[in-house]
Amino acid sequence: MKRTVTIIIITAVLVLLAVYQNNEKQEAAAMQAAETKPAIGFAAPAFELTAIDEQTYRVGGERDKPLLLNFWASWCGPCELEAPDLQELYETFGDRIDLYGVNATSYDRERMAREFVDSFGLTFPIPMDREGVVANQYRVISFPTTLLIDREGIIRERIPGVITKQEWERKIRKWIE
Repeated sequence: MKRTVTIIIITAVLVLLAVYQNNEKQEAAAMQAAETKPAIGFAAPAFELTAIDEQTYRVGGERDKPLLLNFWASWCGPCELEAPDLQELYETFGDRIDLYGVNATSYDRERMAREFVDSFGLTFPIPMDREGVVANQYRVISFPTTLLIDREGIIRERIPGVITKQEWERKIRKWIE
């Protein structure tokens, strides 16, 4: 009888301990998810990708300059429309902002992406999202999608689709002042 009571008590303690530890893990995961998500006012999810130039580019946390993070694909008609404007913006503001053109390589062909970059003479970094992990992290469902991320690593704006070069200039000037 005494042995049965002891086993029941030990089992109850172990169950309570397991439940407590599981709750702590869930709370920690919820806090992290609340702090970093692809939404305005939240920290941009961190990632690291290798670009066409074989350099590694990182996003997440504080930066020296604000970041314009553009997701695109070579088969995307609107992406073709905005590519020359993005290049001009990079030439004009590249000393005051970073611009990364993340190719959705998991939905694209790398050869086509390289041809796209060459045909438009893009000189800003082109990180390659070969597995689609970053596009999923940022919940990109259409191309192009662009996010403006401030120096503190906080997403300040999310722009689905194409906007005019004049709108970009207005946003960037407001953003860097």
